[in-house]
Amino acid sequence: MFTGIAYAAQPTGTTGGIGAFAPLIFLFIIFYFLLIRPQQKKAKEHQATLDGLVVGDTVITNGGIYGTVIRIEGHVVLLQCSDKVRIKIIKKAISAKVDPVTMEGE
Repeated sequence: MFTGIAYAAQPTGTTGGIGAFAPLIFLFIIFYFLLIRPQQKKAKEHQATLDGLVVGDTVITNGGIYGTVIRIEGHVVLLQCSDKVRIKIIKKAISAKVDPVTMEGE
């Protein structure tokens, strides 16, 4: 009596193995090229900018403070913001080098 219902509930033509994971793999590839890879590239560029800092560079911090690099001591940078104002920040808090004339980021 119920054999017809049980037979109808069985899936027909199912894809097994890697065919079931193909959409998931495709989504991972899309996320890699649209999100992960550009973020890694940007992080490498930022690290290269930080490694290339020298005394006299004008920079902007993540907090929006403009300053000139006075001294670099490992991961700490001394910035001169004004004639009598000097602040210590960590190197990673620097967001970009800027042109001292136009004050625009490179």
